[in-house]
Amino acid sequence: MEAGQQPLDRFMDEADLKNNNLVKCSKEGLTHKRASKARKGRRITQRMQKKVLCAWNDLTGEKREIDELFNYRGR
Repeated sequence: MEAGQQPLDRFMDEADLKNNNLVKCSKEGLTHKRASKARKGRRITQRMQKKVLCAWNDLTGEKREIDELFNYRGR
């Protein structure tokens, strides 16, 4: 099931960031495949959403919440 393009994708495009930037910054084992799924809106678990969120916050220095990066709740 897909939820469409996510706010995460828009934020990454605006900051000119690639999936590789998130993966390199992740301390929790985020993969390129999961980063791609997260941006495209493919359903991922809440645990994976948290990994993406942590990587995003570490990469940008921001303190965003899950609701700001995703328009759905992971299962």
